[in-house]
Amino acid sequence: MNKPTRMIAALLLAAAASAAGAQAWPSKPLRFVVPYPPGGSNDVLTRITAQAMAPGLGQQIVIDNRAGAGGMIGADNVAKSPPDGYSVVNVQASFVANAALRTKMAYDPMNDFAYIGMMARGPLLAVVHPSLPVKNMRELIALAKAKPGAINYGSTGTGGHNHLATELFRRMAGINIVHVPYKGVAPALTDLMGGHTQMVMTSLPSAMGQVQAGRLKALAVGSEKRSSFMPDLPTIAESGVPGYMAEFWWGLAAPAKTPAAILDRLAAELTKALQSPDLKQKFAGEGSEPSVMSREQFTRFVANEITRWRKVAQDSGIKPE
Repeated sequence: MNKPTRMIAALLLAAAASAAGAQAWPSKPLRFVVPYPPGGSNDVLTRITAQAMAPGLGQQIVIDNRAGAGGMIGADNVAKSPPDGYSVVNVQASFVANAALRTKMAYDPMNDFAYIGMMARGPLLAVVHPSLPVKNMRELIALAKAKPGAINYGSTGTGGHNHLATELFRRMAGINIVHVPYKGVAPALTDLMGGHTQMVMTSLPSAMGQVQAGRLKALAVGSEKRSSFMPDLPTIAESGVPGYMAEFWWGLAAPAKTPAAILDRLAAELTKALQSPDLKQKFAGEGSEPSVMSREQFTRFVANEITRWRKVAQDSGIKPE
């Protein structure tokens, strides 16, 4: 056998071995990394999805909470894991906010991951203190224009998703409102209910209980369409800021160079899981709905989100803490 023939044979054997390995996958439990502490929407939605995907994969899926650095520790852990399909990370709106804000990171958000698909979407909810003399977003904008700098808005921290989303609203509405950063949604909402700030944009589960109790007033949702959870509440886009869109979303990614056959299998099982009525009901408890995207669609979505929020950060002069 001459040298070219031996090289071709070796390549064919390697391809066959790779295909056989992909067919045998998975042969052990998978690890889904949640880059945030247990209990929040990132954790709960990932656990629900993993539970629904496990039967189709024929293996247990273990949830590994690796919190810290705004989600970057967990993301970096998976980016540097072997690309064998056994490590998957929950990516979300904060993942692209980090990428939009930082020029230097421990990982490359586009080149170090292979995107599997979206899990869910949930509305961003604009809430205000009940004493604020406004009934809707149009009146809020009018008040902000009449009293520049008088309205303070809270966020979960500088450069976080809801900070960027509120800055986008501020710029598109042409108003002057003042940012007050907090270390998480709980203190931001506590100060809002105490009247120390006047507005917060947050997830529906974070504020719904307080809205129902009358401690907060909901004005609008940031999603493209009205939320099925609050159909009477208008979108920000139809409330005086045409074209505005910001929402929460969650998806799954694996390390780059994970074999395509394995990624296709993960994507197929994710799609199948998202069609489950039981999963949809459980997602509703977190104020979110299943959202199916192909691998290619989700990859483009993440890239576009990074570009979009990077422009918002640059235009607003937001720098990482």
